[in-house]
Amino acid sequence: MSAILSVRRLPNSTLFAITAFFLLSLYLLSTRREGVSYFEARRHRSPRPDIIDDINNSTLGFEKIFVVGLPSRTDRRDGMVLQAALSNIEIEFIDGVLGKDVPDKALPSTQELKRLEDPVVGAWRGHMNAIQEVVRRNLSSALIMEDDADWDVRIRDQLQDYALSARALTQPLASSSNSSPIYADATYPRASNGPSSIPDILFTNLPTTVPPATSPYGDVWDLFWLGHCGMHFPFPYGPALPKGRVVHLNDSTAPQKKHLWTISSPHDLKEQYPEHTRVVHHVQDACCSLAYAVTQTGARRVLREVGLKDMNEPFDLQLKSFCEGSGKPVRGPHNCLTVQPPLFNLHFSAGSKGSSSDISDHGEGFQHEWTSMTRYSVRLNADALMDGRTDELVDQLPDGE
Repeated sequence: MSAILSVRRLPNSTLFAITAFFLLSLYLLSTRREGVSYFEARRHRSPRPDIIDDINNSTLGFEKIFVVGLPSRTDRRDGMVLQAALSNIEIEFIDGVLGKDVPDKALPSTQELKRLEDPVVGAWRGHMNAIQEVVRRNLSSALIMEDDADWDVRIRDQLQDYALSARALTQPLASSSNSSPIYADATYPRASNGPSSIPDILFTNLPTTVPPATSPYGDVWDLFWLGHCGMHFPFPYGPALPKGRVVHLNDSTAPQKKHLWTISSPHDLKEQYPEHTRVVHHVQDACCSLAYAVTQTGARRVLREVGLKDMNEPFDLQLKSFCEGSGKPVRGPHNCLTVQPPLFNLHFSAGSKGSSSDISDHGEGFQHEWTSMTRYSVRLNADALMDGRTDELVDQLPDGE
């Protein structure tokens, strides 16, 4: 009772201040976001609702995230589960397959074909199982990664930039009509109708396009190749691929050129652009299927073209043919976009070099832990992230070193 009387004796101004503080506290608690600040988008929220904000969810704007890998590689699963948890990402494993368990009769062929090596057959079947699952569940989209992928702690920021770039290349200009859509890329969607090259689209000056309704990344795409070992810009001549590029200069998440590598030669990005540049474009001459995303339509097409036609190449080369329409049998072209440098990169755990791959020989001896072309690797910053020391994250590829 005395406490109540004491409150009643307080001045009105003091009571007002206490009440305001109490209400403000309730508001802040009700709007507090889960997770740590370094994973939140760096941009201010637009007053107009935009589904690009879906990229901040636990599946990065896709309906599901699948990780393909052999169940026996428990070391990789442990690492992937940890880095996903540290990134507020939800993943689901798709069991990889041993090639010896895939009978000859399960390998599509319209002619006499020499069976590929078992590790290659197993990798193909593991990826096809993931694609099959996307179709079976009727998922609107899915990101599919291999179990040795790593990413930057700023992956959501990077994917938002990628989404805006992909929209610029594939969404109609807002000024065009529904009956006669016009695109910023004059060679899209049919490159045969346009010039052999077009001016770059700068990320800082993106065109105003029709907002997508189905995906933060755009309404019409089959596949995004987000993790690879090499890529070319679309060739001026040859397969009729759209030639548009969105160029992000001074991207602080892109490493210096000396840290970039590729299986493809020449290295187009290093030769044509300055330091710290990232470019989004259509897929050309890709290799390694470290990470890619598919829509439901795209997954059905991959299942048809790669799962049910001649199994005469490794999965990544079949996927390349699917995107650009090269090779035999003809599997494409389809609407596939990519990014250089890639957003998902290979992680090499400390230990035997032989453990780096279940498909190819990586030599003898031991290696230190590292991740290619990723500045603030989640895997390599795991200790700091677990301790909440987000101000002590380490750039593995600092400038000048």
